Amino acid sequence: MAPPLSTELVLPRRFLRMCRRNMRRPKISDTSGAELSGSALLTGTLALRRLLRREVLKPEEQYVGVLLPPSLGSVLSNTALTMDRRIAVNLNYTVSPDVMNSCIAQCGIRHVLTSPRVMERLNMKIDAELIFVEDLRKRMTRADKLIAAAQAWTVPVAVLERQLGLTEIRPDDVLTVMFTSGSTGQPKGVMLTHGNVGSNVEGIQQIVHLTERDVLMGVLPIFHSFGYTVTMWTVLALDPKGVYHYTPLEARQIGKLCHKHRATILVATPTFLRSYLRRCEPEDLKSLDVVFVGAEKLPVELAAAFEKQFGVHPVEGYGATELSPVVSGNIPPSRAASGSRQGAREGSIGRPLPGIEAKVIDLDTGEDLGVDQPGMLLVRGPNVMKGYLGRPDLTAEVMRDGWYVTGDVARIDRDGFVFITGRINRFSKIGGEMVPHIRIEEAINQICGFDEDEVHVAVTAVPDEKKGERLVVLHTGLPRAPEELCRALIEKGLPPIWVPSADSFRQVETVPVLGTGKLDLKRVKELAMEAITARV
Repeated sequence: MAPPLSTELVLPRRFLRMCRRNMRRPKISDTSGAELSGSALLTGTLALRRLLRREVLKPEEQYVGVLLPPSLGSVLSNTALTMDRRIAVNLNYTVSPDVMNSCIAQCGIRHVLTSPRVMERLNMKIDAELIFVEDLRKRMTRADKLIAAAQAWTVPVAVLERQLGLTEIRPDDVLTVMFTSGSTGQPKGVMLTHGNVGSNVEGIQQIVHLTERDVLMGVLPIFHSFGYTVTMWTVLALDPKGVYHYTPLEARQIGKLCHKHRATILVATPTFLRSYLRRCEPEDLKSLDVVFVGAEKLPVELAAAFEKQFGVHPVEGYGATELSPVVSGNIPPSRAASGSRQGAREGSIGRPLPGIEAKVIDLDTGEDLGVDQPGMLLVRGPNVMKGYLGRPDLTAEVMRDGWYVTGDVARIDRDGFVFITGRINRFSKIGGEMVPHIRIEEAINQICGFDEDEVHVAVTAVPDEKKGERLVVLHTGLPRAPEELCRALIEKGLPPIWVPSADSFRQVETVPVLGTGKLDLKRVKELAMEAITARV
C-alpha cells in the first residue's frame, strides 16, 4: 500500500503560500498586457470567490464549468473556485455541442464561467447557465475588494486557511475533472485529486528546478491536462512567473511575448515547434532555457533544427490525462543536478519522475518483461487518477493491481529510459490531439449507409513526418467520392483534425478481421502502409 500523501500537496494551501512569497513580484501576465503580482493575484482570487458565493453559486454546487482560453481570466476562475473548495471543470471548446453537453451533464454542472467573445466564436447552445466573467467584475463592490485585500495582506496564513476551510481538504479529494474521449468517442471524466496534481507539480520541480527567475510561457489550453498541471498549477504552486496566450497557433504573437517577458520555459508539441521554427526570429526565443514537448513523437531532425535556430535543444516527455499528466521527461543539461547521471537520451521519453514507477508486461501473458523488451507500458504512483467519474467499470478496465495500463507499447533500457514503440489503443495523436478511429468509422458508415453487421471501413494511421501520424481509410468501395465524403464529415460536426485527407482513402478487396469478428488491427495497419508507400 502506498504511503499517505502529505497535506503539502493540497494545492490551494500551496497557492496561498506562493502568493505570500511573491506579494510584490509580477506573477502572471497575458497577451492583453495585464499583469498581476502575487498580492494582486491573491486579492483578485479572494474577491472573485466572495462574489461567486454571493451572486452565483449555491452552497451545494460542487462542479462548476470554466470555458475560457489561457488568460488571466481562466487562471483567476480556477483559483477562485479551488479556494472555495469547488471542483473546476475546464471544458474543451473545440468539441461538438453534443460532447460539450455530455460533459456538463455527467458532472451536473449548473453554471459555466465564460466570456461573450468565447461564446460568439463557439456559436453553440450550452445546457447550463452562462456567467460572463466580464459582467462579474461590474458586480464587485468596494467591500469585496477591501475585505479581499485585508485577507491577502494582513491575515496570518494559518488563520486564513482555517477561515476558508482549506485545512479540511485532504490530498485524495477531487481537485478537477478532465474529459477525455474513449474508443467510442463517449467522453470520460478523469477525476484528478489534489494529491495527483500536487505530486506531479512536485515531481516536475525535482527534475527542472524552477526558481523565481524562470518565466513559463503558457500556450496550451487549460482543458488539456498538460496545460492544467504544467502551465497553470506549476506556476500557481511554485515561484516562476506565468505568461499566457489564448492559442498556441499564433507563432508570431507567442514569439513577441517570449521576447517581451524573457521567457525561459516553453511547453508545447512538436507540431507547434514547427510553426515557431518558420515564423519566429532567433531573437524572439533567445531567452529560452528549456523547451519541453509532449503529446507527439519528437523527430530528431526537428529538435536539431530548433536548436540551430534558437540555441536550445527541445526535450521530450510523456504523459496521459489519467496520470495527471506527466509520467516521465528528459532533463535538459542546464537543469541536471550536479553529479547526476545522464538526464536525457535522444529518442526516449526520459525517465519517470521521482515517485513514479513504470514497467512493461507481455502483451499476451501479462508477465513482467526485462530490459529492452517491448511490451505494454504500465505506470504506478501518486499521479494515477482516482478513476473515471461515475464509471467504475471503465476504471477497472485500465487499472491492474494499482498499475495504470497506458495502451502504449514501450521498452525500458538498462538506465531506466523509456522508449515508446507503438500504440495499442485505437487512437492517433495528431497535432497533440487524440483522434478516435472508431468515431470516424462510425461517421463514414452513417454517411454511406453501410450495414453495421458488415465491415466496410477501417480507419488506421501511418507515420507522418509533419504531423506525427496520418489517418488512412481502408474501404471495400464507397458510394461517394473521397472529396465529397470529407466535406460530409465536416458537415456532420467532426473536428477538422479528425477528417482524413481525400488522398488517404484506399480501396481493398476485404477489410481484415479476426476470427472473433474484430478488426485485425495489425493487418489493417500493414495494408495501409503498403498502400501509402505504393502511391509515394
